[in-house]
Amino acid sequence: MPKMTFIERDGTRREVEAPLGLSVLEIAHRHGVDIEGACEGSLACSTCHVIVDSSWFPKLAEPTEDEEDMLDLAFDLQETSRLGCQLIMTEELDGLVVKLPAGSRHA
Repeated sequence: MPKMTFIERDGTRREVEAPLGLSVLEIAHRHGVDIEGACEGSLACSTCHVIVDSSWFPKLAEPTEDEEDMLDLAFDLQETSRLGCQLIMTEELDGLVVKLPAGSRHA
């Protein structure tokens, strides 16, 4: 089974199983990682904002315009910011590393 690593707000690295076809948000919730996802993955908020490790960022599909619009509302936006609900686990992403931002903005 593919794996991915969450770097939590306190810097703790947590490697978890990441089933193919699930979003980073769903994987986080399955393992009790502290990502809100207020809109439950419907691309209507930015509370599942994650910062993708720069070595993994080029391997991701381009964000949609809707995702970019929601990211504009995210707290602590970075060059490699993405919404966890839009990142779907594939074999190519086995080992993906994402960091949780310092905080979130409910938008």
